[in-house]
Amino acid sequence: MVNRRAFLRAAGAVPAVLVPGAIPRALEAIRDVSGAPHEVARDESFWLEVQQAFSVDRSLINLNSGGVSPSPTIVQEAMKGHLDYSNEAPVYTMWRILEPQREGVRQRLAREFGCDAEEVALTRNASEGLQICQLGLDLQPGDEVLTTTQDYGRMITTFKQRERRDGIKLVQFPVPIPAEDPDEIVHLFESYVTPRTRAILMCHMINITGQILPVKAVVRMARRHGIPVIVDGAHAFGHFDFTHADLDCEYYATSLHKWLLAPHGTGMLYVRKDKIGGLWPLMAAPDTMDDDIRKYEEIGTHPAANYIAIAEALTFHQGIGAKRKEERLRYLRDYWARPLLTHDRVRLHTSLKPEFSCCIGTVQIEGIDTTDVGTYLWDSHRIIATPIKHEEFEGLRVTANVFTTLEELDRFVDAMQHIIRHGIPEKKDT
Repeated sequence: MVNRRAFLRAAGAVPAVLVPGAIPRALEAIRDVSGAPHEVARDESFWLEVQQAFSVDRSLINLNSGGVSPSPTIVQEAMKGHLDYSNEAPVYTMWRILEPQREGVRQRLAREFGCDAEEVALTRNASEGLQICQLGLDLQPGDEVLTTTQDYGRMITTFKQRERRDGIKLVQFPVPIPAEDPDEIVHLFESYVTPRTRAILMCHMINITGQILPVKAVVRMARRHGIPVIVDGAHAFGHFDFTHADLDCEYYATSLHKWLLAPHGTGMLYVRKDKIGGLWPLMAAPDTMDDDIRKYEEIGTHPAANYIAIAEALTFHQGIGAKRKEERLRYLRDYWARPLLTHDRVRLHTSLKPEFSCCIGTVQIEGIDTTDVGTYLWDSHRIIATPIKHEEFEGLRVTANVFTTLEELDRFVDAMQHIIRHGIPEKKDT
């Protein structure tokens, strides 16, 4: 019988394309692991096996997996295998054999998200999916689009370009840091709605703070005003447990190379079926595809391997279990955040309440420039974290992941506490 250990060892060392059926059999075994998700989150023997499924460099500490995450070895090997096969005779092996296999991936992603497969497009990242929505809506001069000051910079830039090109108006407003009153968030969005508002862009999880926003409540408010909501789910899918029913939005885009641990350059776009016909693709598609979700995949020649290997990432995610993974990720964030919060000079710009956050945490040491903190951590400790310098706040964004060990987080805490107590040492001239 294949057990949990065998499943995760296979995930770390054996290409899935070489062992047909092994992963599904192991998946059945791992589901029998006893204990509630919050208990499994603290079972280091379980997570040791997960950690061994990655080929990450343990000479450094990667606490920026939120930007782009390493994939388990099984995902890497699957993609390499598909690439090798593609190159045997690409016009046949890639176009005629592998490309049709995207449909199975589409169906599995739709099942995980809780929607119809005919509402899911495979994209290269969240930015591409969101820009399809942002640039594909018909907007007229004077029309307004609404978002926050904390939404992703690339998406704000996209609407600012439409301001210059099309004469629309981008309206932005700040949200509390952290935000722990969902009704307040809904009220803020609604207070900026005008008769000219034609669309709302909002984050499911804000990338610079890890704040989870009340998407469903905002969507229902906007629907009363006849306004569609584009949801930036770049950091949410595969991070914490939810389905489309928890959101009820018309448009949703995510990156799969972040928390799902899929190959780099993969994403997913959801468009509600009755909205597909009215949303233009980024690249031209024939009118016969007007109501086909695949029109958003018309990008010219592209590799099939990256997309087909999403299937292995999804199997790995399901093997761990979405709720177990969520609880582990939140546990890792709390593991480093709570010790640092015992110091008076430390501010956390992320709520510790589970309904408002998960693994992302943004921490500030008052009186010390965050950029200097990030530089010191790398130069002196080989710790990678992301300094955030926003008009409304600053802090170090820390994103662990399932491959992160507690020993690595202990080293991060030690380094931060050294800065708190002694400051950042001046660089010696060489």
